Amino acid sequence: MPWFVWLLAAAALGVAEFLTLTLVLGLLAGAALVAAVVAGVGIGLSGQLLALAAAAAAGLLLVRPVALRHMAQPPLVHEGSDALIGKQAEVTQEVTATRGLIRLSGEEWSARAFDESLVIPVGALVDVMEIEGATALVYPRELLP
Repeated sequence: MPWFVWLLAAAALGVAEFLTLTLVLGLLAGAALVAAVVAGVGIGLSGQLLALAAAAAAGLLLVRPVALRHMAQPPLVHEGSDALIGKQAEVTQEVTATRGLIRLSGEEWSARAFDESLVIPVGALVDVMEIEGATALVYPRELLP
């Protein structure tokens, strides 16, 4: 089997992987590239098929599980306002369901109570539960379980 046929198969599998995002077809495309190299060296069809099978098995049994595990993990570094979620802050102006101010990471932030029925007094310590735009949604620390 000529090497360019394996190359065409690899390209087709690569396009299919791009459309499906399964991590299977891309690894098979890599195996087809290995078979193309083996065919280009001049090894016969049985050697090409053996190389294809070995590369596909290695990819599917070794590479895919590691790749899936890494894709399932959340990013280690939180950036921007996401980094503020979970931080502790101090109330500098009473926080209600509609308004308030807190000191968060050395800066003044507008804030609202996460639980709309709460009124959080000045000086209370709060945890940032969410960030909506430039407003922190906070919950008082002493009410946390």
